Amino acid sequence: MSFRVVRNSKFRHVFGTQLKREQCYDNIRVSKSTWDSTFCAVNPKFVAIITEAAGGGAFMVLPLHKVGRIERDFPLVTGHRGPVLDLAWCPFNDNVIASGAEDCTVKIWQIPELGLLRPLQDCVVELAIHQRRVVQVLWHPVANNVLLSAGGDNKIIIWNVGTGDALVDIDCHPDIIYCCSFNYDGSKLVTACKDKKLRIINPRSGEVIKECEGHEGAKPMRVVYMKDGTIFTTGFSRMSERQYALRHEEVPGKPIVMVELDTSNGVMFPFYDPDSNMVYLCGKGDSVIRYFEITEEAPFVHYINTFQSAEPQRGIGMMPKRGCDVNQCEITRFYRLQAKGYCEVISMTVPRKSELFQDDLYPDTFGDIPALSADEWFEGKDLDPILISLKGGHTPSKKADLKVSKKSNILDKMPGKKKDKEEPAVKLDDVMDEIRRLKATVVRHESRIRDLEKITSKLLSDSMGGDTDNHCITTQAPDAETPVPVPASVPSLAQSSENNTSHSKDLAHEEPELAPDEV
Repeated sequence: MSFRVVRNSKFRHVFGTQLKREQCYDNIRVSKSTWDSTFCAVNPKFVAIITEAAGGGAFMVLPLHKVGRIERDFPLVTGHRGPVLDLAWCPFNDNVIASGAEDCTVKIWQIPELGLLRPLQDCVVELAIHQRRVVQVLWHPVANNVLLSAGGDNKIIIWNVGTGDALVDIDCHPDIIYCCSFNYDGSKLVTACKDKKLRIINPRSGEVIKECEGHEGAKPMRVVYMKDGTIFTTGFSRMSERQYALRHEEVPGKPIVMVELDTSNGVMFPFYDPDSNMVYLCGKGDSVIRYFEITEEAPFVHYINTFQSAEPQRGIGMMPKRGCDVNQCEITRFYRLQAKGYCEVISMTVPRKSELFQDDLYPDTFGDIPALSADEWFEGKDLDPILISLKGGHTPSKKADLKVSKKSNILDKMPGKKKDKEEPAVKLDDVMDEIRRLKATVVRHESRIRDLEKITSKLLSDSMGGDTDNHCITTQAPDAETPVPVPASVPSLAQSSENNTSHSKDLAHEEPELAPDEV
Protein backbone atom coordinates (compact mmCIF):
# COMPACT_ATOMS: atom_id res chain seq x y z
CA MET A 1 0.00 0.00 0.00
CA SER A 2 1.52 3.29 -1.10
CA PHE A 3 0.88 6.70 0.36
CA ARG A 4 1.27 9.96 -1.49
CA VAL A 5 2.99 12.57 0.67
CA VAL A 6 1.83 16.13 0.01
CA ARG A 7 4.62 18.68 0.09
CA ASN A 8 4.29 21.12 2.95
CA SER A 9 4.32 24.70 1.67
CA LYS A 10 2.44 27.85 2.63
CA PHE A 11 2.33 28.90 -1.04
CA ARG A 12 0.79 25.66 -2.28
CA HIS A 13 -2.68 27.23 -2.58
CA VAL A 14 -1.77 30.52 -4.25
CA PHE A 15 -4.42 31.51 -6.80
CA GLY A 16 -4.88 34.40 -9.21
CA THR A 17 -7.93 36.66 -9.34
CA GLN A 18 -8.77 38.96 -12.21
CA LEU A 19 -10.11 42.34 -11.08
CA LYS A 20 -13.31 43.78 -12.50
CA ARG A 21 -13.16 45.72 -15.73
CA GLU A 22 -13.83 49.05 -14.00
CA GLN A 23 -10.75 48.40 -11.84
CA CYS A 24 -8.50 47.86 -14.88
CA TYR A 25 -7.25 50.14 -17.69
CA ASP A 26 -8.72 50.35 -21.18
CA ASN A 27 -8.20 52.19 -24.49
CA ILE A 28 -4.38 52.01 -24.47
CA ARG A 29 -2.42 51.97 -27.73
CA VAL A 30 0.13 49.31 -26.82
CA SER A 31 3.40 49.33 -28.76
CA LYS A 32 3.63 47.09 -31.83
CA SER A 33 7.40 46.74 -31.66
CA THR A 34 8.74 43.30 -32.53
CA TRP A 35 11.45 43.44 -29.85
CA ASP A 36 10.91 40.93 -27.02
CA SER A 37 10.19 43.24 -24.12
CA THR A 38 7.61 43.37 -21.34
CA PHE A 39 6.42 46.86 -22.50
CA CYS A 40 5.26 47.58 -18.93
CA ALA A 41 6.79 48.67 -15.61
CA VAL A 42 4.96 49.08 -12.30
CA ASN A 43 5.71 50.58 -8.89
CA PRO A 44 3.48 51.47 -5.87
CA LYS A 45 2.50 54.82 -7.48
CA PHE A 46 2.39 54.45 -11.25
CA VAL A 47 2.10 52.00 -14.11
CA ALA A 48 4.16 52.85 -17.21
CA ILE A 49 3.22 51.37 -20.60
CA ILE A 50 5.09 51.72 -23.90
CA THR A 51 2.65 53.02 -26.50
CA GLU A 52 2.53 53.32 -30.25
CA ALA A 53 3.50 56.81 -31.44
CA ALA A 54 4.07 58.32 -34.87
CA GLY A 55 7.36 60.09 -35.54
CA GLY A 56 9.18 58.96 -32.39
CA GLY A 57 8.92 57.01 -29.17
CA ALA A 58 6.48 57.51 -26.32
CA PHE A 59 5.20 55.84 -23.21
CA MET A 60 2.28 56.44 -20.89
CA VAL A 61 2.50 56.92 -17.12
CA LEU A 62 -0.78 56.31 -15.28
CA PRO A 63 -1.41 56.75 -11.55
CA LEU A 64 -2.66 53.47 -10.13
CA HIS A 65 -6.00 55.01 -9.16
CA LYS A 66 -6.75 56.24 -12.71
CA VAL A 67 -8.64 53.16 -13.81
CA GLY A 68 -11.27 52.76 -16.48
CA ARG A 69 -11.19 54.09 -20.03
CA ILE A 70 -8.20 56.31 -20.77
CA GLU A 71 -8.72 59.42 -22.91
CA ARG A 72 -7.19 59.39 -26.37
CA ASP A 73 -5.44 62.71 -25.68
CA PHE A 74 -3.96 61.61 -22.37
CA PRO A 75 -0.49 63.23 -21.99
CA LEU A 76 2.51 61.04 -22.82
CA VAL A 77 6.25 61.10 -22.27
CA THR A 78 7.46 61.95 -25.77
CA GLY A 79 11.17 62.73 -25.62
CA HIS A 80 12.68 59.92 -27.70
CA ARG A 81 13.24 60.16 -31.45
CA GLY A 82 12.75 56.41 -31.91
CA PRO A 83 10.45 53.72 -30.48
CA VAL A 84 10.94 53.01 -26.78
CA LEU A 85 12.07 49.43 -26.09
CA ASP A 86 12.38 49.12 -22.32
CA LEU A 87 11.35 50.88 -19.09
CA ALA A 88 12.56 50.56 -15.49
CA TRP A 89 11.39 52.39 -12.34
CA CYS A 90 14.03 53.49 -9.86
CA PRO A 91 13.79 51.24 -6.77
CA PHE A 92 14.61 54.16 -4.44
CA ASN A 93 12.45 56.91 -5.96
CA ASP A 94 8.96 56.08 -7.22
CA ASN A 95 8.86 59.24 -9.35
CA VAL A 96 11.99 58.47 -11.43
CA ILE A 97 11.90 56.18 -14.46
CA ALA A 98 14.54 55.21 -17.03
CA SER A 99 13.81 54.47 -20.68
CA GLY A 100 15.86 53.02 -23.53
CA ALA A 101 14.95 53.43 -27.18
CA GLU A 102 16.02 52.86 -30.76
CA ASP A 103 17.52 56.36 -30.93
CA CYS A 104 20.59 54.94 -29.07
CA THR A 105 19.92 56.97 -25.91
CA VAL A 106 18.93 56.31 -22.31
CA LYS A 107 16.83 59.02 -20.68
CA ILE A 108 15.89 59.58 -17.06
CA TRP A 109 12.51 61.20 -16.34
CA GLN A 110 11.06 62.85 -13.24
CA ILE A 111 7.31 62.17 -13.04
CA PRO A 112 5.22 64.72 -11.06
CA GLU A 113 3.62 63.51 -7.85
CA LEU A 114 0.09 63.69 -9.28
CA GLY A 115 1.04 62.25 -12.67
CA LEU A 116 1.29 63.96 -16.04
CA LEU A 117 -0.97 66.95 -16.68
CA ARG A 118 0.70 67.84 -19.99
CA PRO A 119 3.06 65.99 -22.37
CA LEU A 120 6.57 65.57 -20.95
CA GLN A 121 9.41 66.19 -23.39
CA ASP A 122 12.32 67.37 -21.23
CA CYS A 123 14.21 64.63 -19.40
CA VAL A 124 16.37 65.09 -16.32
CA VAL A 125 19.44 63.63 -17.99
CA GLU A 126 20.24 62.01 -21.31
CA LEU A 127 22.85 59.25 -21.41
CA ALA A 128 24.29 58.77 -24.89
CA ILE A 129 27.21 56.42 -25.61
CA HIS A 130 25.62 53.45 -27.39
CA GLN A 131 26.07 53.32 -31.13
CA ARG A 132 22.94 51.22 -31.68
CA ARG A 133 19.54 50.85 -30.06
CA VAL A 134 19.26 50.36 -26.29
CA VAL A 135 17.46 47.08 -25.60
CA GLN A 136 17.45 46.98 -21.78
CA VAL A 137 17.76 49.32 -18.78
CA LEU A 138 18.22 47.96 -15.25
CA TRP A 139 18.75 49.73 -11.90
CA HIS A 140 21.21 48.49 -9.30
CA PRO A 141 19.39 46.82 -6.37
CA VAL A 142 21.56 48.38 -3.62
CA ALA A 143 23.49 51.45 -4.84
CA ASN A 144 21.78 54.76 -5.47
CA ASN A 145 21.76 56.27 -9.00
CA VAL A 146 23.56 53.31 -10.60
CA LEU A 147 21.98 52.21 -13.87
CA LEU A 148 22.84 49.49 -16.39
CA SER A 149 22.08 49.79 -20.08
CA ALA A 150 22.56 47.11 -22.74
CA GLY A 151 22.70 48.08 -26.40
CA GLY A 152 22.60 46.56 -29.83
CA ASP A 153 26.29 47.42 -30.16
CA ASN A 154 26.98 44.40 -27.85
CA LYS A 155 28.06 46.66 -24.99
CA ILE A 156 26.92 47.08 -21.40
CA ILE A 157 27.37 50.50 -19.80
CA ILE A 158 27.19 51.12 -16.04
CA TRP A 159 26.11 54.73 -15.42
CA ASN A 160 26.22 57.11 -12.51
CA VAL A 161 22.94 58.90 -13.12
CA GLY A 162 23.71 61.56 -10.50
CA THR A 163 26.59 62.91 -12.59
CA GLY A 164 25.66 61.58 -16.03
CA ASP A 165 28.99 59.73 -16.32
CA ALA A 166 29.68 56.23 -17.60
CA LEU A 167 31.48 54.29 -14.86
CA VAL A 168 32.16 50.99 -16.66
CA ASP A 169 32.13 49.92 -20.30
CA ILE A 170 31.72 46.11 -20.57
CA ASP A 171 32.64 44.83 -24.02
CA CYS A 172 32.90 41.04 -23.81
CA HIS A 173 29.88 39.91 -25.87
CA PRO A 174 30.33 38.93 -29.52
CA ASP A 175 26.62 39.29 -30.29
CA ILE A 176 23.46 41.04 -29.11
CA ILE A 177 22.63 40.85 -25.41
CA TYR A 178 19.20 39.44 -24.61
CA CYS A 179 18.97 39.88 -20.85
CA CYS A 180 20.92 41.06 -17.76
CA SER A 181 20.34 40.52 -14.05
CA PHE A 182 22.15 41.59 -10.85
CA ASN A 183 22.57 39.25 -7.90
CA TYR A 184 21.12 39.98 -4.45
CA ASP A 185 23.73 42.57 -3.37
CA GLY A 186 24.65 43.78 -6.86
CA SER A 187 28.24 42.49 -6.76
CA LYS A 188 27.78 40.19 -9.78
CA LEU A 189 25.99 40.34 -13.09
CA VAL A 190 24.70 37.50 -15.27
CA THR A 191 23.93 37.98 -18.96
CA ALA A 192 22.31 35.94 -21.73
CA CYS A 193 23.68 36.48 -25.23
CA LYS A 194 22.66 35.53 -28.75
CA ASP A 195 25.71 33.26 -28.99
CA LYS A 196 23.77 30.86 -26.64
CA LYS A 197 26.13 31.51 -23.72
CA LEU A 198 25.67 32.68 -20.15
CA ARG A 199 28.30 34.93 -18.58
CA ILE A 200 28.80 35.88 -14.94
CA ILE A 201 30.59 39.25 -14.89
CA ASN A 202 32.13 41.55 -12.32
CA PRO A 203 30.15 44.76 -13.03
CA ARG A 204 32.89 47.05 -11.66
CA SER A 205 35.75 45.77 -13.80
CA GLY A 206 33.94 44.02 -16.66
CA GLU A 207 35.88 40.81 -15.99
CA VAL A 208 34.13 37.57 -17.00
CA ILE A 209 34.08 35.28 -13.95
CA LYS A 210 32.24 32.30 -15.49
CA GLU A 211 31.15 31.46 -19.01
CA CYS A 212 29.09 28.46 -20.07
CA GLU A 213 26.62 27.18 -22.64
CA GLY A 214 22.98 28.06 -22.08
CA HIS A 215 19.96 26.70 -23.92
CA GLU A 216 20.62 25.16 -27.31
CA GLY A 217 17.83 26.89 -29.20
CA ALA A 218 18.43 29.93 -31.38
CA LYS A 219 15.56 31.95 -29.91
CA PRO A 220 16.13 34.46 -27.08
CA MET A 221 17.04 33.39 -23.55
CA ARG A 222 16.06 35.14 -20.32
CA VAL A 223 17.94 34.92 -17.03
CA VAL A 224 17.32 35.82 -13.36
CA TYR A 225 19.84 35.83 -10.50
CA MET A 226 18.23 34.24 -7.42
CA LYS A 227 18.67 35.30 -3.81
CA ASP A 228 20.67 32.21 -2.79
CA GLY A 229 23.13 32.48 -5.69
CA THR A 230 21.41 30.12 -8.12
CA ILE A 231 20.51 31.20 -11.65
CA PHE A 232 17.12 30.60 -13.27
CA THR A 233 16.99 30.63 -17.09
CA THR A 234 14.33 30.21 -19.76
CA GLY A 235 14.98 29.39 -23.39
CA PHE A 236 14.45 26.89 -26.19
CA SER A 237 15.80 23.48 -27.01
CA ARG A 238 17.27 22.49 -30.36
CA MET A 239 13.78 21.31 -31.38
CA SER A 240 12.28 24.73 -30.43
CA GLU A 241 10.66 23.42 -27.28
CA ARG A 242 10.41 25.92 -24.44
CA GLN A 243 12.53 25.09 -21.39
CA TYR A 244 13.42 26.40 -17.97
CA ALA A 245 16.53 25.48 -16.00
CA LEU A 246 18.02 26.08 -12.56
CA ARG A 247 21.81 26.41 -12.29
CA HIS A 248 24.37 27.04 -9.58
CA GLU A 249 26.62 30.03 -10.05
CA GLU A 250 29.77 27.97 -9.40
CA VAL A 251 28.99 25.44 -12.16
CA PRO A 252 26.42 27.14 -14.42
CA GLY A 253 27.22 24.83 -17.31
CA LYS A 254 25.64 21.85 -15.51
CA PRO A 255 22.00 22.61 -14.76
CA ILE A 256 20.58 21.33 -11.50
CA VAL A 257 17.28 20.76 -13.26
CA MET A 258 16.05 21.41 -16.81
CA VAL A 259 12.41 20.88 -17.79
CA GLU A 260 10.64 21.18 -21.14
CA LEU A 261 7.26 22.91 -21.01
CA ASP A 262 5.65 23.06 -24.48
CA THR A 263 6.31 23.84 -28.11
CA SER A 264 5.02 27.40 -28.24
CA ASN A 265 7.25 30.00 -29.89
CA GLY A 266 6.73 32.92 -27.50
CA VAL A 267 9.61 34.04 -25.30
CA MET A 268 9.03 33.33 -21.60
CA PHE A 269 9.71 36.17 -19.15
CA PRO A 270 10.59 34.99 -15.63
CA PHE A 271 9.50 37.23 -12.74
CA TYR A 272 11.17 36.46 -9.42
CA ASP A 273 9.87 37.18 -5.92
CA PRO A 274 12.82 36.86 -3.48
CA ASP A 275 10.59 36.98 -0.38
CA SER A 276 8.55 33.90 -1.26
CA ASN A 277 11.24 32.40 -3.54
CA MET A 278 8.67 31.97 -6.30
CA VAL A 279 9.10 32.33 -10.06
CA TYR A 280 6.28 33.32 -12.42
CA LEU A 281 6.63 32.41 -16.10
CA CYS A 282 4.73 34.66 -18.51
CA GLY A 283 5.10 33.87 -22.20
CA LYS A 284 4.64 36.48 -24.88
CA GLY A 285 1.45 35.58 -26.75
CA ASP A 286 0.35 33.17 -24.03
CA SER A 287 -2.90 33.42 -22.12
CA VAL A 288 -1.53 31.68 -19.01
CA ILE A 289 0.82 32.50 -16.12
CA ARG A 290 2.63 29.51 -14.59
CA TYR A 291 4.18 29.86 -11.14
CA PHE A 292 6.73 27.71 -9.34
CA GLU A 293 8.37 27.61 -5.93
CA ILE A 294 12.13 27.18 -5.66
CA THR A 295 13.35 25.06 -2.70
CA GLU A 296 16.43 23.10 -1.69
CA GLU A 297 14.55 19.80 -1.96
CA ALA A 298 14.33 17.76 -5.14
CA PRO A 299 13.05 18.45 -7.73
CA PHE A 300 14.05 21.98 -6.59
CA VAL A 301 11.54 23.73 -8.92
CA HIS A 302 8.03 22.82 -7.74
CA TYR A 303 5.08 23.55 -10.00
CA ILE A 304 2.19 25.16 -8.09
CA ASN A 305 -0.55 26.21 -10.47
CA THR A 306 -1.48 28.07 -13.65
CA PHE A 307 -3.58 31.18 -14.07
CA GLN A 308 -5.73 31.01 -17.19
CA SER A 309 -7.04 34.02 -19.10
CA ALA A 310 -9.13 34.36 -22.22
CA GLU A 311 -6.91 36.80 -24.16
CA PRO A 312 -3.19 36.44 -24.99
CA GLN A 313 -0.77 38.86 -23.38
CA ARG A 314 1.25 41.42 -25.32
CA GLY A 315 3.29 42.54 -22.33
CA ILE A 316 3.28 42.28 -18.55
CA GLY A 317 4.54 44.08 -15.44
CA MET A 318 4.96 42.94 -11.83
CA MET A 319 4.27 45.04 -8.74
CA PRO A 320 7.04 45.18 -6.08
CA LYS A 321 6.15 43.62 -2.75
CA ARG A 322 5.80 46.97 -0.95
CA GLY A 323 2.94 47.84 -3.30
CA CYS A 324 0.86 44.74 -2.47
CA ASP A 325 -2.20 44.72 -0.21
CA VAL A 326 -1.13 42.88 2.96
CA ASN A 327 -4.68 43.02 4.36
CA GLN A 328 -5.88 40.75 1.55
CA CYS A 329 -2.86 38.40 1.77
CA GLU A 330 -1.77 39.53 -1.70
CA ILE A 331 1.77 38.36 -2.44
CA THR A 332 2.10 39.91 -5.91
CA ARG A 333 0.12 41.68 -8.64
CA PHE A 334 0.45 41.53 -12.40
CA TYR A 335 -0.56 44.04 -15.09
CA ARG A 336 -1.19 42.15 -18.35
CA LEU A 337 -1.27 44.09 -21.62
CA GLN A 338 -3.50 42.77 -24.37
CA ALA A 339 -3.25 43.59 -28.06
CA LYS A 340 -6.71 45.22 -28.01
CA GLY A 341 -5.53 47.97 -25.67
CA TYR A 342 -6.75 46.50 -22.40
CA CYS A 343 -4.55 46.29 -19.28
CA GLU A 344 -5.79 43.49 -17.05
CA VAL A 345 -4.92 43.50 -13.33
CA ILE A 346 -4.37 40.09 -11.70
CA SER A 347 -3.93 39.67 -7.95
CA MET A 348 -2.05 36.64 -6.61
CA THR A 349 -3.39 35.76 -3.15
CA VAL A 350 -2.79 33.17 -0.45
CA PRO A 351 -6.10 32.15 1.17
CA ARG A 352 -6.10 32.82 4.93
CA LYS A 353 -9.04 33.01 7.34
CA SER A 354 -7.35 35.33 9.81
CA GLU A 355 -7.43 39.06 9.13
CA LEU A 356 -4.26 39.70 11.11
CA PHE A 357 -0.88 40.44 9.56
CA GLN A 358 0.69 37.22 8.27
CA ASP A 359 4.35 37.23 9.29
CA ASP A 360 5.17 34.06 7.38
CA LEU A 361 3.86 35.49 4.11
CA TYR A 362 5.52 38.89 4.48
CA PRO A 363 9.11 38.74 5.69
CA ASP A 364 11.13 41.95 5.59
CA THR A 365 11.39 43.05 1.97
CA PHE A 366 13.32 45.52 -0.17
CA GLY A 367 12.84 49.10 1.00
CA ASP A 368 13.10 52.38 -0.88
CA ILE A 369 16.31 53.48 0.87
CA PRO A 370 19.66 52.75 -0.83
CA ALA A 371 22.39 51.08 1.19
CA LEU A 372 25.27 52.61 -0.82
CA SER A 373 26.01 55.64 -2.90
CA ALA A 374 27.28 55.30 -6.45
CA ASP A 375 30.82 56.29 -5.47
CA GLU A 376 30.93 53.83 -2.56
CA TRP A 377 29.78 50.98 -4.77
CA PHE A 378 32.25 51.80 -7.53
CA GLU A 379 35.09 51.88 -4.98
CA GLY A 380 34.35 48.22 -4.15
CA LYS A 381 32.01 48.30 -1.17
CA ASP A 382 29.22 45.68 -1.01
CA LEU A 383 26.20 45.66 1.31
CA ASP A 384 22.92 43.77 1.44
CA PRO A 385 19.77 45.76 0.61
CA ILE A 386 18.04 47.66 3.42
CA LEU A 387 14.90 45.73 4.33
CA ILE A 388 11.63 47.05 5.74
CA SER A 389 8.61 45.48 7.40
CA LEU A 390 5.20 45.63 5.73
CA LYS A 391 3.27 45.33 8.98
CA GLY A 392 0.69 48.11 9.03
CA GLY A 393 1.32 48.91 5.35
CA HIS A 394 4.20 50.61 3.63
CA THR A 395 4.75 54.35 4.05
CA PRO A 396 7.08 55.68 1.34
CA SER A 397 9.93 57.89 2.51
CA LYS A 398 10.11 61.48 1.33
CA LYS A 399 12.28 61.87 -1.76
CA ALA A 400 13.73 64.98 -3.33
CA ASP A 401 13.69 65.49 -7.08
CA LEU A 402 16.53 63.88 -8.99
CA LYS A 403 19.26 66.44 -9.69
CA VAL A 404 22.21 65.88 -11.97
CA SER A 405 25.50 67.62 -11.17
CA LYS A 406 27.74 67.11 -14.18
CA LYS A 407 31.47 67.54 -13.73
CA SER A 408 33.11 70.40 -15.59
CA ASN A 409 35.24 69.58 -18.60
CA ILE A 410 38.26 71.86 -18.89
CA LEU A 411 38.89 70.71 -22.46
CA ASP A 412 35.47 71.76 -23.66
CA LYS A 413 35.85 75.28 -25.05
CA MET A 414 32.95 75.17 -27.48
CA PRO A 415 30.34 77.90 -27.04
CA GLY A 416 27.08 76.74 -25.57
CA LYS A 417 24.21 76.10 -27.93
CA LYS A 418 21.14 78.26 -27.61
CA LYS A 419 18.11 76.41 -26.43
CA ASP A 420 14.82 76.68 -28.22
CA LYS A 421 13.04 77.52 -25.01
CA GLU A 422 14.96 79.84 -22.75
CA GLU A 423 14.53 79.13 -19.08
CA PRO A 424 13.23 82.05 -17.01
CA ALA A 425 16.12 83.93 -15.44
CA VAL A 426 14.07 85.27 -12.53
CA LYS A 427 12.92 82.82 -9.91
CA LEU A 428 9.91 83.15 -7.64
CA ASP A 429 12.04 83.67 -4.53
CA ASP A 430 13.86 86.61 -6.17
CA VAL A 431 10.55 88.21 -7.15
CA MET A 432 9.21 87.91 -3.60
CA ASP A 433 12.39 89.47 -2.17
CA GLU A 434 12.09 92.38 -4.60
CA ILE A 435 8.44 92.92 -3.58
CA ARG A 436 9.41 93.00 0.09
CA ARG A 437 12.14 95.56 -0.60
CA LEU A 438 9.72 97.76 -2.53
CA LYS A 439 7.18 97.62 0.29
CA ALA A 440 9.84 98.70 2.82
CA THR A 441 10.84 101.58 0.54
CA VAL A 442 7.21 102.77 0.27
CA VAL A 443 6.82 102.71 4.06
CA ARG A 444 9.96 104.81 4.51
CA HIS A 445 8.81 107.35 1.93
CA GLU A 446 5.38 107.66 3.54
CA SER A 447 6.96 108.33 6.93
CA ARG A 448 9.22 110.98 5.44
CA ILE A 449 6.26 112.68 3.70
CA ARG A 450 4.36 112.90 6.99
CA ASP A 451 7.37 114.48 8.68
CA LEU A 452 7.71 117.03 5.88
CA GLU A 453 4.01 117.92 6.14
CA LYS A 454 4.38 118.60 9.86
CA ILE A 455 7.42 120.85 9.30
CA THR A 456 5.63 122.76 6.51
CA SER A 457 2.52 123.40 8.61
CA LYS A 458 4.66 124.61 11.52
CA LEU A 459 6.61 127.04 9.30
CA LEU A 460 3.36 128.37 7.80
CA SER A 461 1.84 129.01 11.20
CA ASP A 462 4.99 130.86 12.39
CA SER A 463 5.04 133.12 9.30
CA MET A 464 1.42 134.20 9.81
CA GLY A 465 2.14 135.98 13.10
CA GLY A 466 0.37 136.03 16.41
CA ASP A 467 -2.97 137.84 15.57
CA THR A 468 -4.82 135.57 13.17
CA ASP A 469 -8.08 137.55 13.42
CA ASN A 470 -6.73 140.62 11.52
CA HIS A 471 -4.91 138.64 8.86
CA CYS A 472 -7.38 135.84 8.14
CA ILE A 473 -10.75 135.63 6.49
CA THR A 474 -13.15 132.79 7.02
CA THR A 475 -14.57 130.54 4.35
CA GLN A 476 -17.25 127.94 4.70
CA ALA A 477 -16.12 124.44 3.62
CA PRO A 478 -18.72 122.68 1.49
CA ASP A 479 -18.84 119.56 3.68
CA ALA A 480 -17.94 121.05 7.05
CA GLU A 481 -20.06 122.94 9.59
CA THR A 482 -17.30 125.14 11.04
CA PRO A 483 -15.57 127.89 9.05
CA VAL A 484 -11.98 127.32 8.03
CA PRO A 485 -9.56 130.25 8.54
CA VAL A 486 -7.70 131.36 5.45
CA PRO A 487 -4.84 133.90 5.47
CA ALA A 488 -5.77 137.24 3.91
CA SER A 489 -2.57 137.31 1.99
CA VAL A 490 -3.76 134.30 -0.02
CA PRO A 491 -6.11 135.45 -2.82
CA SER A 492 -9.29 133.57 -3.54
CA LEU A 493 -9.86 131.62 -6.72
CA ALA A 494 -12.35 134.23 -8.00
CA GLN A 495 -9.92 137.07 -7.42
CA SER A 496 -7.13 135.21 -9.15
CA SER A 497 -9.34 134.52 -12.18
CA GLU A 498 -10.39 138.20 -12.42
CA ASN A 499 -6.77 139.29 -12.23
CA ASN A 500 -5.82 136.90 -15.00
CA THR A 501 -8.65 138.21 -17.23
CA SER A 502 -7.71 141.87 -16.75
CA HIS A 503 -4.06 141.09 -17.36
CA SER A 504 -4.86 139.42 -20.67
CA LYS A 505 -6.91 142.45 -21.77
CA ASP A 506 -4.03 144.81 -20.98
CA LEU A 507 -1.70 142.70 -23.06
CA ALA A 508 -4.13 142.88 -25.97
CA HIS A 509 -4.19 146.72 -25.84
CA GLU A 510 -0.44 146.96 -25.61
CA GLU A 511 0.17 145.00 -28.84
CA PRO A 512 1.55 147.31 -31.61
CA GLU A 513 -0.40 147.79 -34.80
CA LEU A 514 1.16 146.27 -37.87
CA ALA A 515 1.79 148.20 -41.09
CA PRO A 516 -0.25 147.18 -44.17
CA ASP A 517 2.80 145.75 -45.85
CA GLU A 518 3.57 143.66 -42.71
CA VAL A 519 0.17 141.99 -42.54
